[in-house]
Amino acid sequence: MTVRSDKARGNAGEITRTGEATVPEETGAHRGAENGAQGGGGEGSDVDGGRALGSRAPHFIRRSRPLHLSWQVVIFLAGLAVVVLGVIMLPLPGPGWVVIFLGMGIWATEFVWAQLALRWTRRKVAEAAQKAMDPRVRRRNLTLTAIGLAVIAGLGGWYLWKYGLVMPWKINGG
Repeated sequence: MTVRSDKARGNAGEITRTGEATVPEETGAHRGAENGAQGGGGEGSDVDGGRALGSRAPHFIRRSRPLHLSWQVVIFLAGLAVVVLGVIMLPLPGPGWVVIFLGMGIWATEFVWAQLALRWTRRKVAEAAQKAMDPRVRRRNLTLTAIGLAVIAGLGGWYLWKYGLVMPWKINGG
């Protein structure tokens, strides 16, 4: 089955028999599976290409309900393992957030809720990047950075003037 729009019926979306989701065209998340045309042009379509929501499992897996459920369990467990690894990396050395989003990407190959979460995250990151490029925001950030560096340099100079290159702790080499 293909993804279809429920705009005419006014529905917020539904899950088809094969587990694929339908999304109204006005969200910008609809893409006709037959012709690949991008629909809507809403806020989500410019960030991730407006891909259709739903399973990206091979067709022969989606055709069989038990095989598709098994596939979903495997994808869920793989994504869960990667997300848990990312959460463990947060306080430890390692790219924790990158690994967490990698796990979300694994989930997004199969689950609509993960696809929507990633679309929301991409949209927020794009908005933040756009906001950071605003000349007033850039000027403010540069000013705050310059003030912060001046304070750090001043404190470093004061410490060197007061104590020299001696460290404030004693290390016994016993």
